[in-house]
Amino acid sequence: MALDALATAQGFGAFKRRTRFHGEIAEGRMGDDAVLALKPQTYMNESGRAVGAAMRFHKLAPEAVIVLHDEVDLAAGKVRAKSGGGVAGHNGLRSIRAHIGADFWRVRIGIGHPGDRDRMTGHVLSSFGTSDRAWLTPTLDAIVDAFPLIMAGDASAFMSRVALLAPPPGKEQAQAGGTQPQER
Repeated sequence: MALDALATAQGFGAFKRRTRFHGEIAEGRMGDDAVLALKPQTYMNESGRAVGAAMRFHKLAPEAVIVLHDEVDLAAGKVRAKSGGGVAGHNGLRSIRAHIGADFWRVRIGIGHPGDRDRMTGHVLSSFGTSDRAWLTPTLDAIVDAFPLIMAGDASAFMSRVALLAPPPGKEQAQAGGTQPQER
């Protein structure tokens, strides 16, 4: 969803299937930079095949790759970014690291934990509910607005801008001096 929002906001062409890259791509520009947006069409735990194929074809360094992914270990609407690092059990990131190395950028988009490990698969694979739109839409808009900062390699400024534009649920009340929940 974040990649679709970026491609739409920047006026990229439609996503087109490219078997060479095991995915769908859209091309466009962000500022002075040519950008290739890739949606792997492999199983998630094989997404490195798609990323690696596109990276090699376009002769990109791993540092030029920015991976957007959901993260159950972050609160819904919280966004974190960094270059390099571990995969924290994320099989898609593990696959990407195996194919291109660890020096790519990661933008983790919190979707929250369902609270029960047995509900994890359904939580990750299902669509967002209506109540999620309250944080999801502002978070996606903030990622689009702040994306030039992560492209410039400034993860700290990117995260600060996203947090300013779209505080995670519950934060906006605290920052605005909102009321405490009432007891029943």
